[in-house]
Amino acid sequence: MPGRREGGSGPEAYDATPYLPQRGGLPAHRRAAADCQGCPLYREATGTVFGRGDSGARVMLIGEQPGDQEDREGVAFVGPAGRLLSKALREAGIDEEGLYVTNAVKHFKFTVDETRKRRIHKAPSLRETLACRPWLMAELRLVSPEFVIVLGATAGRALLGSSFRVGTDRGVPRPLPGVEDGTQVLATVHPSAVLRSKDRDAAYAGLVADLRTAAEAL
Repeated sequence: MPGRREGGSGPEAYDATPYLPQRGGLPAHRRAAADCQGCPLYREATGTVFGRGDSGARVMLIGEQPGDQEDREGVAFVGPAGRLLSKALREAGIDEEGLYVTNAVKHFKFTVDETRKRRIHKAPSLRETLACRPWLMAELRLVSPEFVIVLGATAGRALLGSSFRVGTDRGVPRPLPGVEDGTQVLATVHPSAVLRSKDRDAAYAGLVADLRTAAEAL
């Protein structure tokens, strides 16, 4: 298995570290991530959904996990939330072509609605999020963005700690903890939360406003 070190423990260890390659760039990490069994989520998901985009991007966006469509296609942010995010980025003046987009968790976690025969998103646990964090930190190291935008609570906790709260921590650029190269981070809501909102127009306007703050900071 690519990159797996001798003595690596099984999936019950909840740690992706043994599956990371010891060398190589994003392509090598993407190939290795396809075989990751660092937590039990790999068992039900179609496959690993790694990040995509410019390897030298100035801006990295981090979401929660793949959705149903992303899991089936193997590509991050191609479902309804991804389409809404693309629209919001355009309105905020951020060029999507130059971005790197990924998720804190690389496998789709879901329950099955037997009545409608649909897979329904289920939020990953903190344990599952932390298990997948080595992939996220590797992406940050390899892309080395100037600015990071975290979308929603799961991404925020993965990067900023378990005390992160979207409602109180959103919309304000700040130094990325643990990084000394001046990288800034800004948190906002996940576009899927906008789609679920009872007042979708207001929620969408808030997302665009936060993204405009990021654009101005750049």
